[in-house]
Amino acid sequence: MRELHTATIIHNKPIAPGAWLLSFKRTFDFIAGQVIGIALDQHTEPRLYSIASGEKHHEIWILYTVKQDGLLTPPLSQLKSGDKIRITQPFGNFICKEKEAVWIATGTGIAPFASMFFSGQHQGKTLIQGSQSMERMYFHKHFQKEMGTSYHPCCSRETTAGCFHGRVTDYLEQQPGIKTGIPYYLCGIAEMVVDVRDILIARGVPFSNINSEIFF
Repeated sequence: MRELHTATIIHNKPIAPGAWLLSFKRTFDFIAGQVIGIALDQHTEPRLYSIASGEKHHEIWILYTVKQDGLLTPPLSQLKSGDKIRITQPFGNFICKEKEAVWIATGTGIAPFASMFFSGQHQGKTLIQGSQSMERMYFHKHFQKEMGTSYHPCCSRETTAGCFHGRVTDYLEQQPGIKTGIPYYLCGIAEMVVDVRDILIARGVPFSNINSEIFF
């Protein structure tokens, strides 16, 4: 088990039905795309979460959804400002260094890309974000404002102006052509990652150009 350190919660607020954004003071450096482990005490196994805030932000943001049968998120969502949690140091290699790339995320899998975005790494990037509805399209107003036509939200259960109606897999399959010589970064549940990877490979993207991180 990685060494755990104490962090004091600044905010822990709901931002959509069942979704929360937790913050605490940044006391370490990290690279956008990395994760930290979070536990409620010294004796429980930490769960991994991607950092959603920018590298220079004064706070660390953690985006999570409450799983009613989970061991961590139900009690985590009850914590208030001033309460303590235990965290690990950041680690991980889901890091985008290329000037041009495509980011694809669903649900809370948007977190590492939000961190890259808030770290100023969105120039030359295309972001395809999927969710059931716009209220669960986390950080979408920031992406729309700064990324313009390079941002493609996809709503699977809602028809909204400016949002593709369908899943990210539907969006990719309907594109007349996609770039095959640039890297693709995928983050979300395993089913989405596997399905998107299969589509990209079928469209001519080399397997070596596809980087993925699975959220459980």
